[in-house]
Amino acid sequence: MFICEVEVPVRYAETDAMGIVHHANYLVWFELARTKYLDDIGISYPSIESRGFLIPVLEVNLTYKKPFRYGETALVKTWIEQYEGLKVIYNYEIYNGQGELCIEGSTSHVVVKKENFKPINIRKHLPDLHTACEENKR
Repeated sequence: MFICEVEVPVRYAETDAMGIVHHANYLVWFELARTKYLDDIGISYPSIESRGFLIPVLEVNLTYKKPFRYGETALVKTWIEQYEGLKVIYNYEIYNGQGELCIEGSTSHVVVKKENFKPINIRKHLPDLHTACEENKR
């Protein structure tokens, strides 16, 4: 199982009136990590789009354990938790500089045709993505 790691500096614009990262920004961090994960396993998202496919989010789950504040750096760890040929589930853990787990989450995705948003069989239409998911899933 491959685990991707990406560091994200907490920017001032990501914080709310309480001085902590607004909850919606964790979804942006998930996307940064997921895109890097695909790059790291040899599949660029732009290459998928150029072939006429998109990978929309179906479901998001987040659990907040500790907040992040401006000036801190988050370490986002990402991996494929589940893959069965149609749906891909990514898991995420976000740690602070002290190595404490602050955020846990997951996102579920399918690959769809760009023209009509109909789900496709990844194995059949994107064999390189299928192989990479199979080789790197948990």
